[in-house]
Amino acid sequence: MFTLHGNGVGAGIAIGRARIIHRQRQEIPKYNIEPERIEQEVERLADGIESAIRALRTIKKQMPAEDADEVKAILGAHLLMLQDPMLRQEPSAIIRAQGINAEAALQQHADNLEKVFHDIDDPYLSSKSTDVAQIINRIQGELLDEPGRLAAQPEGKLDHQIIVANDVTPADAIELKKHRIGAFITNLGGPISHTAILARSMKIPAIVGLHGAIRYLRSGDLLIIDGKRGVVLVNPDEAALLTYRRRREKIVRRIQEMDSLRDAAAETLDGVLVSLNANIGLPEEIEDSVSQNAAGVGLYRTEFLYMNRETMPDEEEQYQIYRRALQQSARPVTIRTLDLGADKQVDGGRASDAITTNPALGRRAIRLCLHDLSLFKPQLRAVYRASAHGETRLMIPMLSNIDELDQLFVLLDEVQQELAGQGYDFDPDLQIGGMVEVPAAAIAADLFAARLDFLSIGTNDLIQYTLAIDRIDDEVNYLYNPLHPSILRLIKITIDAGKAANIPVSMCGEMAGDIEYTRVLLGMGLRDFSMDPSVILQVKRQIRLTDTAKIEPKVKRLLKTADQKVVKQLMSEINR
Repeated sequence: MFTLHGNGVGAGIAIGRARIIHRQRQEIPKYNIEPERIEQEVERLADGIESAIRALRTIKKQMPAEDADEVKAILGAHLLMLQDPMLRQEPSAIIRAQGINAEAALQQHADNLEKVFHDIDDPYLSSKSTDVAQIINRIQGELLDEPGRLAAQPEGKLDHQIIVANDVTPADAIELKKHRIGAFITNLGGPISHTAILARSMKIPAIVGLHGAIRYLRSGDLLIIDGKRGVVLVNPDEAALLTYRRRREKIVRRIQEMDSLRDAAAETLDGVLVSLNANIGLPEEIEDSVSQNAAGVGLYRTEFLYMNRETMPDEEEQYQIYRRALQQSARPVTIRTLDLGADKQVDGGRASDAITTNPALGRRAIRLCLHDLSLFKPQLRAVYRASAHGETRLMIPMLSNIDELDQLFVLLDEVQQELAGQGYDFDPDLQIGGMVEVPAAAIAADLFAARLDFLSIGTNDLIQYTLAIDRIDDEVNYLYNPLHPSILRLIKITIDAGKAANIPVSMCGEMAGDIEYTRVLLGMGLRDFSMDPSVILQVKRQIRLTDTAKIEPKVKRLLKTADQKVVKQLMSEINR
């Protein structure tokens, strides 16, 4: 018996035999094209993209009506990416400039995109590189006449088996839904990639991002998949099998219980009502929010609009996307303004040639937007126009001083006057909030609360900046500790500032969706959580099992101690 580790996603535990699925694809060829055939090669690239679009449309059209909305939404997202003009323009320019074949030009473009995604210090946006790789592979398959779907298997052939593959695309998921597979394992993908979303939509456990470790597996190996812990046990002994079978039975009962909570109130045992909202980053993810009965969207990331393109999205494009999101949600949507710059440069984000010594502390988010109003103003106009179609809130990231608010409010007044003069409908009482994600904003939370309609705590950056660590640096990420006394105190300061100003305070960082911290946050007075839709029911269950009156004294003790042994003991008591 031996163990492999990756990113665990999906539901529960699976036990079954491995089935290795290979895609037999040759290396991407590279060769020169004669000058007189350059335009024919550009046309061949366009034909390959069109073939990929037709293939996905056919798959989507043939999907049974009962198939998961998540799979349909991801197929829709892949179609939108295939239809992006930049997907044709960049490789076409490479073909013309270098005189090489379409496959090689497309791969060069894909490599460039991979570097961009790799440099983004945002796990959600970085995870989208998997989706780009999937659509590039589909186009390459069309160009090479190797479409690349998992080989079709007779119905029932794969029942209860654990699929082991390099990746699982939406088209693969549809093929696999014909079978009752137990789980899947992939080399690619992260915990918030579309591969992970597919696993959740299929209601099976999965381990993604094994990065080559699947080469140690063979078809027929007996595997145990622990989706929660990200563990693969290969050829386990009888003791391990017995332990995991018992765990699986317990998890099945718990999942059945959580499904019954979908329409239940997020209310503690002592009657405290809590608002559970969804974090989303793509328009199609609104459906995930609705399916989990979220109170609304607490964080709508807008960075996706600026990715994989040279030109910025204009006001009209942004307005249409925000309008559709509001109409689909039919509940409040909090739109965060552009959070790009420095370490998150993408083509549409106006990257410059300036060198930033420490990009995490450079010109990003509100700093970038106030510096470049041609970037910021169209987004503000689009959000205000969209506010006529549903309850909208505008959230500003990376605030650190009051001067930024002064500049912001002058700009917002200007935008409203322009829109009114042009006859556009909008909500003149649009709520304006700010993210608390740097220590300066938390310490001065009372000053920000006096000027804003709401605050939202972004724990990912708040922890990184407070503890002076890079959370994606393997050498120091062991210091990333949400329970550090300074972090808990900054959170508490912010919550108390909101109460004093009589404005709501939410949390949209990773802490909000981790049931390890749910009771601590409730004990500090947090009543508004925003998280990935997939964990809403888990957090709701934890809330409904909590008596805030009983845990508040323990949380007060937690805030006063720096002894990690005491912290561990108190956390055990709080979560008992």
